[in-house]
Order: sequence, then structure tokens, then C-alpha cells
Amino acid sequence: MLSSTSRNVLKRVSQRPSAHTYSPDAPWTGPACRHHFHRQLSSAAPPANHDSTLRAKPWAFVPDNAFKGTTSVLGRCQYEAISHAKAKRRLVPCLRLVAQMKKEGVQPSLVIYNSLLACIAEEALPLEAWAVVDDMTAMGLTPVRQSYHHLIHACRWSSINSMWKVVDKMLELNIQPNEQTYALIMKRMTTTESVELALQFMHEMTSRGLTPELITAQDVVRLAADLDFPRLAVNLAQNFEAQSLRRFDGEAWMSCLISSAEMLYAEGVEICWKKVIHGLNLSPDEGACLSVLHTCARHGLADLAIDVKQVLRKIGIEWQEYHFTPLMEAFCRAGRIKDAFNTLNVMRNDGIVPTSKTASSIAELLQKDVDFVDGAWGALDEMRREGKTVETTAINAILHASITLGDLQRAIGAYQSFPDYDCKPDVETFNYLLAGCTAAKRRELGDKLLQDMKQAAVKPNASTYEHVILLCLTCSPYEDAFFYLEELKAQKLVPPLKVYEMIIRTCITAGDSRYTLALTELGQCGYQLSRDLQQFLKEHDITCIPLGGRS
Repeated sequence: MLSSTSRNVLKRVSQRPSAHTYSPDAPWTGPACRHHFHRQLSSAAPPANHDSTLRAKPWAFVPDNAFKGTTSVLGRCQYEAISHAKAKRRLVPCLRLVAQMKKEGVQPSLVIYNSLLACIAEEALPLEAWAVVDDMTAMGLTPVRQSYHHLIHACRWSSINSMWKVVDKMLELNIQPNEQTYALIMKRMTTTESVELALQFMHEMTSRGLTPELITAQDVVRLAADLDFPRLAVNLAQNFEAQSLRRFDGEAWMSCLISSAEMLYAEGVEICWKKVIHGLNLSPDEGACLSVLHTCARHGLADLAIDVKQVLRKIGIEWQEYHFTPLMEAFCRAGRIKDAFNTLNVMRNDGIVPTSKTASSIAELLQKDVDFVDGAWGALDEMRREGKTVETTAINAILHASITLGDLQRAIGAYQSFPDYDCKPDVETFNYLLAGCTAAKRRELGDKLLQDMKQAAVKPNASTYEHVILLCLTCSPYEDAFFYLEELKAQKLVPPLKVYEMIIRTCITAGDSRYTLALTELGQCGYQLSRDLQQFLKEHDITCIPLGGRS
């Protein structure tokens, strides 16, 4: 090609017209257009210069006959076979290629056989793969480690004994397994969720001085996390990254975080949260954040709970009551009662009305000891000095704890302190106090509380009527209990089963026949008699089982 080009150049140079000296008197015989004029000037021979050392002729190059030489038939077949092996679902074209080679009498090489094995392994055909290996041996070719890797891959959907057969054959031929061999074996283990065998082979790799592939290690970690072994998953991930420069992706660490949160594994949650949120800069979904919040609530991880709340706002989730409840519990378990009270203010500022259930964790903390109750008052006083609003729910929590501790006098003191904190009692306040009066059998105090309730224009609910009726039944006469029962039904509220059972017990003990009316209404409400009440009726020779199915 280069020699022919040189000849063409010489031909064009020899045909170029000689240069002319321009004379204004001479007639113009040049090209008629400017384009042809420039072409003529560019093709004109340069003036002779005897002092120049430049060549006037083109350079002659020696052709390189070794450049991209002729490809043999076997080489072409090997290239095509490798292309089939790298692609997906190319077994049929690869078989056609092998058939054409046989037809043309081309003996296959190791590359051809391994490419065919790769296509067969992709289709998961172990019998056909073994047949190819036997054919290799018959042709005088020794299978290499890659050949047996294809065999292991072909056995991935067969019984596990078929895979052990391949491994035993490798050891018989003194072919030691490497990282890829173990990767194929452990891929089978993770697919079948055999985490114990996967760990066994990881230990075997370590004893041989081999390091698992990154994808293999991630699969084992994700399997342990999915099987609710968060401690194992986190330890495996930490050990791998400590011994290797490679790092797990976000999916593996997120699996560890979710598993640790669901199993309430505090240490794993702290490690994975720091890695996922602050290390990899990933954003979990609301479900994962809620699970982390529950773990924080269980173990008192208040700072982590605050961080989770900020992440919820970052991902566009509006704060709800069920987000604040575990946060308050985390504060309480950490002994940060003032922060728990401040959380109630944050809820109010966000338009969320705190309830007694929201502050139940505060009440549970204060119920442990009277000293905690005194400490809570100190926190409220400090908030008042700082100019912060004190929620009614906060005082109700202290009041509830006092009632649970059996200190009615302390509860009354909390009730009288509402004006000092610019708060007003609500229906929950009176319900707690009436429950304390019932436990102490203080009917006159209960009547006083009912009057205060009417003056404060607080509407009673079903729990209020329940406490009032039970309070009336604690002393004689108990006629007011039936009055409040009718008032409860007039409000179109269903009386609780506990009210009917207490009326029945009181009437039977006092010889009041109105227990039959209570039994009838109990059945009409759809309740069933409890075992204790049935035993009580049996002891008094009364057999009356009401209709209904509510319990």
C-alpha cells in the first residue's frame, strides 16, 4: 500500500506545469477561476535552490509485513468463542461455532473449551459441562482452575453434592482453590441462606491466607443481617474493612443498620448510623428512622434520637406524635427529665397536641421513687425561670406518678400548683385525681373535684364517669352510682365492663336485687362475664349468664 502511494505521488509531481515569470505585457493563459489558480500555484514546483539540503523527491518507506498479519482459522474461532462467553445466553451460537469447527477439521483449543464451558455454566447445565470436561481430557487437554470454576457455576441450581464433586476433583488434580473458587462456593451458600457454611468457608479462606472478594463479603453480611443476626453482620463488616482497603457499599451498611434497629441492638445502631448517615451521606427512609428511634428509646440514646429527628426533617417527613414518643422515652431513660418536658413544648409549637400517652414515659420514670417526683418539680421551676412554657401534660405526668405511688396528698398539691405555672387542668387531670380518690375511698374529696370540674367547664369523658361510679360504690349509700350510670348512657357512651361488674358485686353483697338489672344490661352491651365474676356468682348461688360476645 505504501509503495503504490509513492508511485502516485511521483506521477502527480512529474505532471505539474513549470513555474512562469509574471509579465504584465504577456497574455493571460492561466486558469479562469481563483480556485484553479490557487491549485496551480500550490502544485507549482519550488524554485531550484542548490544550497538547500531538502529532498525534492518523496521518501520511500519499507512496508511492514508483520503489521496485523493474517489471522488463522483457530484464532478467528477463539475470538468469536470468547465473544460468546462474555455475552449472555449465547450457548446456541457457541455450539454452532464448535460444529462448524468440527466440520472444517479445526481442533479446538483450551480457550474454545473454556468459552463453551462458560456458555453452558450460564445456562446451569452441569451434565453438559462435565461432558465438555471429559471431551477436553480425551483431546489431550488438561482442564485448568477456570474450567472447574465454570463447572461450579453450572452446579449452582443442582444439589450441593454436585458442587462438592467438582471441588474434590480439583483437589485430586492438585488444583488449589483461590478467591474466585471460594466466591463461587459462598455464592451458593448465600443463595440458599446457609450462613453457617458461609462463615465456615470464610474461616477456611483466612486460614489459607486468602481474602474474600468484596461482593462475596457483602453477600455474607447482608445474609446475616436479613436473618436477624445484626451483631454478626456488623462484626463481619468491621473486620473486613479493618483488614482491607476496600469498603462496603451503602446497601450492605444500610442492611446492618435496619437489622440492628429491628433487633434493638444499640451498639450496632450507633456504629451503622454513624457510618451510613455521617460517613456515606445516605438518607434512610422513615421506617428505618422509626426503628432506630425505638432502639434509642429502649436504651436511652438521647443524642442519637435527636439526630434521627433532624434526619426525618431533612428527608421531608413531618414530625408526628409517634416520632416524639420514643424521643421522650430516650430522654427519660437517660435521666434528662428537663429535655423530656421541653419536648412537649416542641410538639405544641409544631401543632401536635401532647397527650397522656405521649408523656407516659415521664410518668413511668417518676413512678420509681418520690425523689424523681421532686426532681421533676425542680425541672419545671427551672423552665419557668427561663421563660419557657410549661405544658399541662407535664404536670399531669407528675400527678399521675403521685397517684401511682399512693401519695394522694402530693397529687392534690400538684393539682393546686397549676395556676403557678400558668396552666389549666384538663379532663386527664381530674381522671387521675378521681382514681386516687377511689383508691383512698375519699368520696367527699371526689365531690369537691367534680365541682371544680364543672366550674372549669371541663367536659367529662367515659373514664371520668367510670371513676365517679366506682367512687360512689366505695361507700354507702351508693345510689349516686346508678345516677351517674344513667348520665353516662345519656351521653350515648357504653359503660365499661368494670363498672357493671362492680355494681353487681356491690348489689349482691348488700342484698340489692338491682344486680339483675346490671346483669341484663351487661348482656345487652355484648359483654361476657369474667371468670372472677362467674366464681363470685357461683359462691352466692346465682346462675345468670348474659348474652353477647364483647369481653
